[in-house]
Amino acid sequence: MSRSPETQLLKVVDAFDLDDELRSVLRPGEMVRDEKGRRHRLPRYFYEVESHEAAMTIKITQHFGLNEFTLVDLKEAPRLQQFPRYVPCAVRLLAFYLEQFRVAVGASVHIAVNGSYRSPAHKLSTNATPQMWGTAADIYRIGTNILKTKELIEKFNEVAEDLSEDISVLPYGHATGVNADDHVHLDLGYITLIPREISEDRMEQPQENRPRFAFEERRGRERRTPLSAPEPASKTE
Repeated sequence: MSRSPETQLLKVVDAFDLDDELRSVLRPGEMVRDEKGRRHRLPRYFYEVESHEAAMTIKITQHFGLNEFTLVDLKEAPRLQQFPRYVPCAVRLLAFYLEQFRVAVGASVHIAVNGSYRSPAHKLSTNATPQMWGTAADIYRIGTNILKTKELIEKFNEVAEDLSEDISVLPYGHATGVNADDHVHLDLGYITLIPREISEDRMEQPQENRPRFAFEERRGRERRTPLSAPEPASKTE
């Protein structure tokens, strides 16, 4: 029997246990420099998205599913254009903030193709950017508004910045990587998330022929349901 979105199991993999080709494009644990020369360590733990059906079915928050963070274009490495696909576990934090942003703007929020996670092998990944951590999104439409004007981009940039000091945006302009003129760029910086199901006491190399992994079970609705009060104990004579 299939699980409902609220009880989907997310498969967490240690990228050091993936095959040689995947490790070469995901580059887990490597240090990379951003445009200012600062060094950041690439994520090691990923959600494995086994199929298009799984991507379309599994939701991370109420309004954002895995498919919105795993859509790729032809600039992505060929291996990552196939399923299973991989997205860093910190994408959960991005989805949380996007949900808050959606509430603040009072409309649906639409992420561009390859507007979220980009692997280090993506042709646009020349320097470290939060999109390589799964913690940034390029939003091309909000409600019925296509974001192609200075007025709209600055308006929604302000909403995003007012939402949290954790959020950074790109100002309107035409310099790639510095400005944005056809989307709102929202990023949280270089965040690595390690699910509680993962043990970090392993060396940074493949441990066996088959990947080791964990399952993270999302039960948000059940966790929010208050427990019923216990029945009072019956008195004995």
